[in-house]
Amino acid sequence: MADSLSADGVSTTRRRPTLRMVAERAGVSTATVSYVFSGRDGVSGAGVAPDTIRRVREAAEQLNYRPNRSARAMRTGRTETVQLALHMLSDPWALAVADAVNAEAKQHDLTTLILADGDWHAALDRIECDVAYLDQAPDTEPGRRHLADLVERGQRLVVFSETLEPNGFDVIRSEALPGCELAMDHLLERHVEIGCLAAESMLATGDRSRYSVYQEKMAAHGLTVDPSWVQSYTTTHASAFEAAVALLSSPRRPTAVYATTDFAAIAVINAAHMLGLRVPHDLAVTGVGNTPHAASVAPTLTTVGPTDFYARQAKVIVDRALADDTDPTRLHEFPWSLFPGGSTDLDAPGATRL
Repeated sequence: MADSLSADGVSTTRRRPTLRMVAERAGVSTATVSYVFSGRDGVSGAGVAPDTIRRVREAAEQLNYRPNRSARAMRTGRTETVQLALHMLSDPWALAVADAVNAEAKQHDLTTLILADGDWHAALDRIECDVAYLDQAPDTEPGRRHLADLVERGQRLVVFSETLEPNGFDVIRSEALPGCELAMDHLLERHVEIGCLAAESMLATGDRSRYSVYQEKMAAHGLTVDPSWVQSYTTTHASAFEAAVALLSSPRRPTAVYATTDFAAIAVINAAHMLGLRVPHDLAVTGVGNTPHAASVAPTLTTVGPTDFYARQAKVIVDRALADDTDPTRLHEFPWSLFPGGSTDLDAPGATRL
């Protein structure tokens, strides 16, 4: 029950709309309404007719009806929530993942939540959800043990990893290093003085990384790297922009920059604009990730990444949320390609001729 005021200021009592009220207004059975709001209508080919779904949703909207998720969770064992553990929310990549999953989840009446707790294992041990997506699960003994713990208690998982194999959870594999090689090859077609704006963590690791691809390609072409051509950034836009300004203010400024993420590449373009440099006339720039932001910057950003990655990955995540526990977990691979933009080529889409 909820209290409200009538037109003459008298307190009235308003009944909370029920599933039966929606059914009566839509002219269908309560079972049909329940089926529509179960999220299954978009999954089963033998579901409710589209016109009936429309009438049910219109009736629910008119009555301001919201399904009782707590009661349904007790009845079905489903929470109707998708949890996203994203380690860097300011990155366009993470924002694009969240947007795509939220759009896909809404089609099935699922709610998308983002875990703010960096300790995804502890957070998921406390929170129930139909599926959890982890964009950074380390392939280490503790990391694998944490994943096994969650699988053991029945948590559905989709993990982004270039090394883990499915083991009671789905794996999204989108290997970046071959794509990074494409980005460097693209720059090396026209440039020999190439700088690098790299994530700080990539400079510190001894493993092969997006930064080591830069080193390897420069060495393979017999090119010497000026120390001032390499700058690093942390996890913020401000850090990336500051590093980009330092890189472009070098007395021996490079004629091209390879950035290890799209958001760092966009920081380079913004820094170039501030310093009065023309992109790509004075400076060519490539990014990594093929995020939606690559098309919104001026000029458009040349980047590398998988095709239609975000929508396709979102479907994998939501399908796992809706799947039966008996459905086998799988490896989903997304190969990378080069997407030329105006930041490297005057003839590419988005480039501006002077």
